[in-house]
Amino acid sequence: MNASSLLPAVVGPVVEEHRWLSSDHCAGPVLDLLHALGWIVVDTPEANFHATSPDGRAYVGWLPEDPAAWQRDIVWQVRVQPAEGDPWVQEFGINTPAEAVAGFVAALHARR
Repeated sequence: MNASSLLPAVVGPVVEEHRWLSSDHCAGPVLDLLHALGWIVVDTPEANFHATSPDGRAYVGWLPEDPAAWQRDIVWQVRVQPAEGDPWVQEFGINTPAEAVAGFVAALHARR
């Protein structure tokens, strides 16, 4: 009998396979959320879309074909005009997963 047969077997933690978010360059998750929240969504012939919250204080733009957005290396733009305080803008680049932008918009909606 050797010493290793007397030791308990080493059991490692079960590692679940994680599906990490990665950019698939589609706007589906954000569009689905905006429609569910009752936002007004308008698409353009260039395949961009612009959405406005029901109260008109927030805007979300998906701008894959907007030359000005590409010059700034962004594809998503969120603009907010609070009832009180200064307006602000958050932009996301092409490699930001749409699920992350949807999460940001959902959190913004929850805080209104």
